[in-house]
Amino acid sequence: MFEYILRLLPALLSGLEVTLKVFFLTLVISIPLGILVALGRLSKIKPLVFLVELYIWVMRGTPLLLQIVVIFFGLPIVGITFDRFPAAILAFVLNYAAYFGEIFRGGIESIDKGQYDAAKVLGFTPVKTFTRIILPQMIKIVLPSVANEVITLVKDTSLVYVVGLGELLRAGKIASNRDAPWCR
Repeated sequence: MFEYILRLLPALLSGLEVTLKVFFLTLVISIPLGILVALGRLSKIKPLVFLVELYIWVMRGTPLLLQIVVIFFGLPIVGITFDRFPAAILAFVLNYAAYFGEIFRGGIESIDKGQYDAAKVLGFTPVKTFTRIILPQMIKIVLPSVANEVITLVKDTSLVYVVGLGELLRAGKIASNRDAPWCR
């Protein structure tokens, strides 16, 4: 049994590496992008608001699997090509930035308007108001929802198999399919 586990370990560790890379890169890029999406959605510039709402509607209204397929297999039709890993990261980041953007927008809108007035009385600039007063309160409010999306992201990383990337669950499935007759 120990020998069998040692034989599987390299494939599982390689799959774990891909899973963790997809997970961490998606988080590191999509959370700040989600804040920008939320600010774009709350903007007073109507064309920007329309574009951001359209982006959110498309990203949240279509499955992540379809988005990965369109980016990797569909965009080459119009001359835009990506390698497997960057295509997966792009799809994940665009998808999760839309979800995080809506979460952050809800958090920003839940802050009492008196906080903005107090910051104005204290002479804070809009940027300073957002970074020093609104953002810390928003983080506290949205933390449960963000944690829920992070858990979903862990599960969604298995979708990278579509572009041929071998992640952790795929490595386990290959091993079980190959070795199942021997395990009886």
